[in-house]
Amino acid sequence: MEPADNQRLANLCGVLDEHLRQIETAYDVSIARRGAHFSVGGTPTQARLTVKALRHFYDKAGEDLSIDDIQLGLIELANAGESDRPAPSLLTRKSELHGRTPRQVEYLRNIQEHDITFGIGPAGTGKTYLAVASAVDAFERDLVERIILTRPAVEAGERLGFLPGDLAQKVDPYLRPLYDALYDLMGFDRVAKLFERGSIEIAPLAFMRGRTLNHAFIILDEAQNTTPEQMKMFLTRIGIGAKAVVTGDLTQVDLQRGQISGLREARDVLGSVRGIATTQFLKEDVVRHPLVARIVEAYELREARRAREEKAEKAARLLRNDDVGQGAR
Repeated sequence: MEPADNQRLANLCGVLDEHLRQIETAYDVSIARRGAHFSVGGTPTQARLTVKALRHFYDKAGEDLSIDDIQLGLIELANAGESDRPAPSLLTRKSELHGRTPRQVEYLRNIQEHDITFGIGPAGTGKTYLAVASAVDAFERDLVERIILTRPAVEAGERLGFLPGDLAQKVDPYLRPLYDALYDLMGFDRVAKLFERGSIEIAPLAFMRGRTLNHAFIILDEAQNTTPEQMKMFLTRIGIGAKAVVTGDLTQVDLQRGQISGLREARDVLGSVRGIATTQFLKEDVVRHPLVARIVEAYELREARRAREEKAEKAARLLRNDDVGQGAR
Protein backbone atom coordinates (compact mmCIF):
# COMPACT_ATOMS: atom_id res chain seq x y z
CA MET A 1 0.00 0.00 0.00
CA GLU A 2 1.45 3.32 -1.06
CA PRO A 3 2.02 5.79 0.33
CA ALA A 4 2.60 3.81 3.51
CA ASP A 5 0.71 5.27 6.46
CA ASN A 6 0.61 3.44 9.77
CA GLN A 7 -2.67 5.03 10.85
CA ARG A 8 -4.36 4.10 7.57
CA LEU A 9 -3.01 0.57 7.83
CA ALA A 10 -4.35 0.25 11.36
CA ASN A 11 -7.79 1.47 10.28
CA LEU A 12 -7.76 -0.86 7.27
CA CYS A 13 -6.83 -3.96 9.25
CA GLY A 14 -8.99 -3.29 12.32
CA VAL A 15 -8.51 -4.60 15.83
CA LEU A 16 -6.66 -7.93 15.68
CA ASP A 17 -7.06 -7.81 11.87
CA GLU A 18 -10.83 -8.28 12.14
CA HIS A 19 -11.42 -6.23 8.97
CA LEU A 20 -9.04 -8.43 7.00
CA ARG A 21 -10.88 -11.51 8.28
CA GLN A 22 -14.13 -10.06 6.93
CA ILE A 23 -12.55 -9.51 3.52
CA GLU A 24 -11.14 -13.05 3.56
CA THR A 25 -14.58 -14.48 4.31
CA ALA A 26 -16.26 -12.39 1.60
CA TYR A 27 -13.87 -13.47 -1.17
CA ASP A 28 -12.83 -16.91 0.12
CA VAL A 29 -9.13 -16.01 0.15
CA SER A 30 -6.29 -15.78 2.66
CA ILE A 31 -4.55 -12.48 3.38
CA ALA A 32 -1.10 -12.13 4.93
CA ARG A 33 0.43 -8.79 5.86
CA ARG A 34 3.88 -7.58 6.71
CA GLY A 35 3.99 -3.86 7.27
CA ALA A 36 2.44 -2.17 4.24
CA HIS A 37 2.87 -5.27 2.05
CA PHE A 38 -0.09 -7.61 1.55
CA SER A 39 -0.14 -11.03 -0.10
CA VAL A 40 -3.40 -12.69 -1.15
CA GLY A 41 -3.88 -16.42 -1.67
CA GLY A 42 -6.83 -17.74 -3.69
CA THR A 43 -8.09 -18.15 -7.23
CA PRO A 44 -6.90 -15.43 -9.66
CA THR A 45 -10.37 -13.92 -9.98
CA GLN A 46 -10.98 -13.78 -6.22
CA ALA A 47 -7.47 -12.49 -5.60
CA ARG A 48 -7.98 -9.61 -8.04
CA LEU A 49 -11.27 -8.71 -6.34
CA THR A 50 -9.56 -8.82 -2.95
CA VAL A 51 -6.76 -6.51 -4.10
CA LYS A 52 -9.36 -4.08 -5.45
CA ALA A 53 -11.20 -4.17 -2.11
CA LEU A 54 -8.00 -3.62 -0.09
CA ARG A 55 -7.10 -0.58 -2.19
CA HIS A 56 -10.66 0.74 -1.92
CA PHE A 57 -10.71 0.52 1.87
CA TYR A 58 -7.15 1.86 2.19
CA ASP A 59 -8.25 4.99 0.33
CA LYS A 60 -11.09 5.38 2.83
CA ALA A 61 -8.95 4.57 5.88
CA GLY A 62 -8.06 8.21 6.55
CA GLU A 63 -11.02 8.02 8.96
CA ASP A 64 -11.93 5.23 11.36
CA LEU A 65 -13.49 2.20 9.67
CA SER A 66 -15.99 0.08 11.58
CA ILE A 67 -16.89 -3.52 10.89
CA ASP A 68 -20.19 -2.20 9.46
CA ASP A 69 -18.27 0.02 7.02
CA ILE A 70 -16.32 -3.01 5.82
CA GLN A 71 -19.35 -5.29 5.40
CA LEU A 72 -21.48 -2.66 3.65
CA GLY A 73 -18.54 -1.59 1.50
CA LEU A 74 -18.02 -5.19 0.36
CA ILE A 75 -21.66 -5.36 -0.72
CA GLU A 76 -21.40 -2.11 -2.68
CA LEU A 77 -18.16 -3.26 -4.34
CA ALA A 78 -19.85 -6.50 -5.42
CA ASN A 79 -22.60 -4.51 -7.12
CA ALA A 80 -20.59 -1.58 -8.44
CA GLY A 81 -21.44 -0.59 -11.99
CA GLU A 82 -24.59 -2.72 -12.25
CA SER A 83 -26.98 0.24 -12.10
CA ASP A 84 -26.44 3.65 -13.66
CA ARG A 85 -29.58 5.19 -12.12
CA PRO A 86 -29.22 6.87 -8.73
CA ALA A 87 -31.04 5.33 -5.77
CA PRO A 88 -34.15 7.16 -4.52
CA SER A 89 -33.46 9.38 -1.52
CA LEU A 90 -35.37 8.69 1.70
CA LEU A 91 -36.31 11.28 4.30
CA THR A 92 -35.50 9.50 7.58
CA ARG A 93 -33.29 10.07 10.60
CA LYS A 94 -30.55 8.08 8.85
CA SER A 95 -29.52 10.40 6.03
CA GLU A 96 -27.07 7.86 4.58
CA LEU A 97 -29.79 5.23 4.05
CA HIS A 98 -30.10 4.10 0.43
CA GLY A 99 -30.33 0.97 -1.69
CA ARG A 100 -26.96 -0.76 -1.79
CA THR A 101 -27.64 -3.28 -4.56
CA PRO A 102 -29.40 -2.86 -7.93
CA ARG A 103 -32.41 -4.87 -6.72
CA GLN A 104 -32.68 -2.80 -3.54
CA VAL A 105 -32.71 0.35 -5.70
CA GLU A 106 -35.35 -1.25 -7.94
CA TYR A 107 -37.38 -2.18 -4.82
CA LEU A 108 -37.35 1.40 -3.51
CA ARG A 109 -38.30 2.72 -6.94
CA ASN A 110 -41.14 0.20 -7.24
CA ILE A 111 -42.49 1.25 -3.85
CA GLN A 112 -42.50 4.91 -4.88
CA GLU A 113 -44.05 4.28 -8.31
CA HIS A 114 -46.66 1.56 -7.50
CA ASP A 115 -49.56 1.29 -5.07
CA ILE A 116 -48.80 -2.36 -4.22
CA THR A 117 -45.29 -3.82 -4.16
CA PHE A 118 -44.15 -7.35 -3.34
CA GLY A 119 -40.62 -7.84 -1.98
CA ILE A 120 -39.71 -11.53 -2.02
CA GLY A 121 -36.34 -13.05 -1.18
CA PRO A 122 -34.00 -14.51 1.44
CA ALA A 123 -33.32 -13.15 4.91
CA GLY A 124 -31.04 -10.16 5.18
CA THR A 125 -31.86 -8.51 1.86
CA GLY A 126 -33.46 -5.46 3.50
CA LYS A 127 -37.05 -6.20 2.46
CA THR A 128 -38.68 -5.14 5.74
CA TYR A 129 -36.24 -2.40 6.71
CA LEU A 130 -36.43 -0.62 3.36
CA ALA A 131 -40.22 -0.95 3.35
CA VAL A 132 -40.41 0.68 6.80
CA ALA A 133 -37.96 3.36 5.63
CA SER A 134 -40.19 4.06 2.61
CA ALA A 135 -43.20 4.31 4.92
CA VAL A 136 -41.38 6.79 7.17
CA ASP A 137 -40.31 8.76 4.08
CA ALA A 138 -43.91 8.95 2.80
CA PHE A 139 -45.16 9.99 6.26
CA GLU A 140 -42.51 12.70 6.69
CA ARG A 141 -43.39 14.12 3.25
CA ASP A 142 -47.12 14.15 4.17
CA LEU A 143 -47.94 11.71 1.38
CA VAL A 144 -49.82 9.50 3.86
CA GLU A 145 -51.52 10.15 7.19
CA ARG A 146 -50.76 6.86 8.92
CA ILE A 147 -48.30 3.99 8.96
CA ILE A 148 -49.80 0.56 9.57
CA LEU A 149 -47.53 -2.45 10.07
CA THR A 150 -48.87 -5.98 10.33
CA ARG A 151 -47.71 -9.58 10.19
CA PRO A 152 -49.27 -13.00 10.83
CA ALA A 153 -48.73 -14.35 14.36
CA VAL A 154 -47.19 -17.70 13.41
CA GLU A 155 -44.48 -19.41 15.47
CA ALA A 156 -41.24 -20.18 13.63
CA GLY A 157 -41.27 -23.93 14.13
CA GLU A 158 -42.04 -23.71 17.84
CA ARG A 159 -45.13 -23.95 20.02
CA LEU A 160 -45.00 -21.04 22.43
CA GLY A 161 -48.14 -22.01 24.33
CA PHE A 162 -49.85 -19.56 26.67
CA LEU A 163 -48.35 -16.06 26.68
CA PRO A 164 -49.09 -13.90 29.75
CA GLY A 165 -50.16 -10.26 29.68
CA ASP A 166 -52.73 -8.19 27.82
CA LEU A 167 -53.35 -8.37 24.08
CA ALA A 168 -50.52 -5.98 23.18
CA GLN A 169 -48.03 -7.93 25.30
CA LYS A 170 -49.09 -11.21 23.70
CA VAL A 171 -48.45 -10.06 20.13
CA ASP A 172 -45.41 -7.82 20.78
CA PRO A 173 -42.84 -10.64 20.32
CA TYR A 174 -44.16 -11.26 16.78
CA LEU A 175 -43.94 -7.57 15.88
CA ARG A 176 -40.60 -6.70 17.51
CA PRO A 177 -38.62 -6.42 14.22
CA LEU A 178 -41.04 -3.72 13.05
CA TYR A 179 -40.64 -1.77 16.30
CA ASP A 180 -36.85 -1.99 15.99
CA ALA A 181 -36.90 -0.58 12.45
CA LEU A 182 -39.16 2.30 13.48
CA TYR A 183 -37.01 3.22 16.48
CA ASP A 184 -33.91 3.16 14.30
CA LEU A 185 -35.43 5.39 11.61
CA MET A 186 -37.44 7.87 13.69
CA GLY A 187 -36.13 7.71 17.25
CA PHE A 188 -37.78 6.20 20.33
CA ASP A 189 -39.48 9.37 21.63
CA ARG A 190 -41.00 10.34 18.27
CA VAL A 191 -42.30 6.84 17.65
CA ALA A 192 -43.87 6.73 21.12
CA LYS A 193 -45.69 10.03 20.47
CA LEU A 194 -46.95 8.86 17.07
CA PHE A 195 -48.24 5.65 18.65
CA GLU A 196 -50.19 7.73 21.18
CA ARG A 197 -51.71 9.85 18.38
CA GLY A 198 -52.59 6.75 16.35
CA SER A 199 -50.37 7.87 13.45
CA ILE A 200 -48.47 4.58 13.70
CA GLU A 201 -50.26 1.31 14.30
CA ILE A 202 -48.86 -2.21 14.62
CA ALA A 203 -51.26 -5.12 14.75
CA PRO A 204 -51.54 -8.84 13.93
CA LEU A 205 -52.95 -9.61 10.51
CA ALA A 206 -56.11 -11.12 12.02
CA PHE A 207 -57.16 -7.64 13.18
CA MET A 208 -57.30 -6.29 9.61
CA ARG A 209 -60.58 -7.95 8.64
CA GLY A 210 -63.45 -5.54 8.02
CA ARG A 211 -61.29 -2.42 7.84
CA THR A 212 -60.76 0.02 4.97
CA LEU A 213 -57.37 1.72 5.18
CA ASN A 214 -57.39 5.13 3.48
CA HIS A 215 -54.40 7.49 3.12
CA ALA A 216 -52.12 4.99 4.85
CA PHE A 217 -48.86 3.21 4.15
CA ILE A 218 -49.44 -0.45 4.99
CA ILE A 219 -46.73 -3.11 5.30
CA LEU A 220 -47.46 -6.82 5.56
CA ASP A 221 -44.31 -8.50 6.84
CA GLU A 222 -43.54 -12.26 6.92
CA ALA A 223 -46.24 -12.73 4.29
CA GLN A 224 -45.05 -16.24 3.46
CA ASN A 225 -46.93 -17.31 6.61
CA THR A 226 -50.30 -16.05 5.38
CA THR A 227 -52.93 -18.36 3.96
CA PRO A 228 -54.44 -17.50 0.55
CA GLU A 229 -57.58 -16.33 2.35
CA GLN A 230 -55.60 -14.02 4.63
CA MET A 231 -53.63 -12.58 1.71
CA LYS A 232 -56.80 -11.83 -0.25
CA MET A 233 -58.33 -10.26 2.85
CA PHE A 234 -55.28 -8.02 3.36
CA LEU A 235 -55.02 -6.86 -0.24
CA THR A 236 -58.71 -5.90 -0.30
CA ARG A 237 -58.29 -3.64 2.77
CA ILE A 238 -56.43 -1.01 0.75
CA GLY A 239 -58.41 2.20 0.38
CA ILE A 240 -58.12 5.60 -1.30
CA GLY A 241 -54.66 7.18 -1.23
CA ALA A 242 -53.10 4.09 0.31
CA LYS A 243 -49.90 2.28 -0.55
CA ALA A 244 -49.05 -1.30 0.44
CA VAL A 245 -45.84 -3.33 0.59
CA VAL A 246 -45.85 -7.10 1.09
CA THR A 247 -42.60 -8.79 2.13
CA GLY A 248 -41.68 -12.41 2.68
CA ASP A 249 -39.25 -15.27 2.18
CA LEU A 250 -40.75 -18.32 0.47
CA THR A 251 -37.92 -20.53 1.75
CA GLN A 252 -38.99 -19.97 5.38
CA VAL A 253 -42.67 -20.90 5.48
CA ASP A 254 -43.86 -21.82 8.98
CA LEU A 255 -47.38 -22.89 8.02
CA GLN A 256 -48.54 -26.42 8.70
CA ARG A 257 -47.29 -29.03 6.24
CA GLY A 258 -49.38 -29.10 3.07
CA GLN A 259 -50.86 -25.63 3.61
CA ILE A 260 -50.42 -23.24 0.66
CA SER A 261 -48.61 -19.94 1.27
CA GLY A 262 -50.72 -16.91 0.44
CA LEU A 263 -47.59 -15.08 -0.73
CA ARG A 264 -46.73 -17.78 -3.26
CA GLU A 265 -50.28 -17.81 -4.63
CA ALA A 266 -50.47 -14.00 -4.78
CA ARG A 267 -47.19 -13.84 -6.69
CA ASP A 268 -48.52 -16.25 -9.29
CA VAL A 269 -52.03 -14.78 -9.52
CA LEU A 270 -51.16 -11.08 -9.48
CA GLY A 271 -47.90 -11.11 -11.44
CA SER A 272 -49.46 -9.53 -14.53
CA VAL A 273 -51.85 -7.11 -12.80
CA ARG A 274 -51.12 -3.51 -13.76
CA GLY A 275 -50.17 -1.30 -10.82
CA ILE A 276 -48.56 -4.14 -8.84
CA ALA A 277 -44.77 -4.57 -8.84
CA THR A 278 -42.64 -7.46 -7.62
CA THR A 279 -38.96 -7.38 -6.67
CA GLN A 280 -37.30 -10.80 -6.40
CA PHE A 281 -34.22 -10.55 -4.20
CA LEU A 282 -31.30 -12.96 -4.52
CA LYS A 283 -28.50 -14.05 -2.22
CA GLU A 284 -26.31 -11.32 -3.75
CA ASP A 285 -28.59 -8.75 -2.10
CA VAL A 286 -27.96 -9.95 1.45
CA VAL A 287 -26.81 -6.97 3.56
CA ARG A 288 -25.57 -8.83 6.60
CA HIS A 289 -22.47 -10.73 7.63
CA PRO A 290 -20.70 -12.14 4.51
CA LEU A 291 -21.41 -15.67 5.74
CA VAL A 292 -25.17 -15.12 5.44
CA ALA A 293 -25.01 -15.07 1.63
CA ARG A 294 -23.09 -18.36 1.71
CA ILE A 295 -25.60 -19.89 4.10
CA VAL A 296 -28.44 -18.90 1.76
CA GLU A 297 -26.54 -20.33 -1.22
CA ALA A 298 -25.88 -23.62 0.61
CA TYR A 299 -29.57 -24.06 1.41
CA GLU A 300 -30.54 -23.19 -2.18
CA LEU A 301 -28.18 -25.88 -3.48
CA ARG A 302 -29.59 -28.40 -1.00
CA GLU A 303 -33.16 -27.60 -2.06
CA ALA A 304 -32.26 -27.87 -5.76
CA ARG A 305 -30.57 -31.25 -5.15
CA ARG A 306 -33.57 -32.49 -3.19
CA ALA A 307 -35.93 -31.38 -5.99
CA ARG A 308 -33.85 -33.28 -8.58
CA GLU A 309 -33.84 -36.40 -6.40
CA GLU A 310 -37.62 -36.24 -5.90
CA LYS A 311 -38.14 -35.77 -9.64
CA ALA A 312 -35.90 -38.75 -10.45
CA GLU A 313 -37.64 -40.89 -7.83
CA LYS A 314 -41.05 -39.99 -9.23
CA ALA A 315 -39.94 -40.85 -12.78
CA ALA A 316 -38.55 -44.20 -11.61
CA ARG A 317 -41.79 -44.98 -9.75
CA LEU A 318 -43.88 -44.21 -12.84
CA LEU A 319 -41.58 -46.41 -14.92
CA ARG A 320 -41.93 -49.30 -12.47
CA ASN A 321 -45.71 -48.95 -12.42
CA ASP A 322 -45.75 -48.92 -16.24
CA ASP A 323 -43.64 -52.11 -16.32
CA VAL A 324 -45.97 -53.79 -13.83
CA GLY A 325 -49.00 -52.79 -15.91
CA GLN A 326 -47.47 -54.20 -19.10
CA GLY A 327 -46.59 -57.46 -17.31
CA ALA A 328 -50.16 -57.84 -16.08
CA ARG A 329 -51.46 -57.36 -19.60
